[in-house]
Amino acid sequence: EVNLAESGGGSVQAGESLTLSCKASGFSFEARHMGFYRLTPINHCELVSMSKNEGTSYYGRSVRGRFTISRDNLDRSVHLQMNDLRPDDTAMYYCAALPPFNVFYGGSKPCGPEAFEYNYWGRGTQVTVTA
Repeated sequence: EVNLAESGGGSVQAGESLTLSCKASGFSFEARHMGFYRLTPINHCELVSMSKNEGTSYYGRSVRGRFTISRDNLDRSVHLQMNDLRPDDTAMYYCAALPPFNVFYGGSKPCGPEAFEYNYWGRGTQVTVTA
C-alpha cells in the first residue's frame, strides 16, 4: 500500500523558517521524482519544488532562493527547507511522488488524485505565515 506521510507544518511569523518532511512507503522511491505541492487560496494546486530521480531539482518561481529540497533514497524521505517565509506561502502543502515522464506542474483542482491521478499524494500539512 502506498503511503506518504508529511510532517513539519505549523504557524510562524514572516521571515522565519520551517522544514517539511515526507516519509514514503509502498512504491519504488528511487524511480519517482519526489515533490511538494501547495493549494493556494484560490484553490490552485501548484508544484512548489521537486527532487528528480536523477538528482536535479525544480523550484517554482516564487520560492527560488528561499526553499531547498533534498531527498534520502535509503531513508525513503524527502525534505523541504523553507526559509524567509512570507504570508503568501500560507497554504496546505502536499507531498507527492511524481511519475518521471509526466510531471504535473499545477492546475485548477485541489491537490490530490482529482488534480492528477498519476501522482501518489500525501494528506497534506498546513503552513501558516503571519505578517
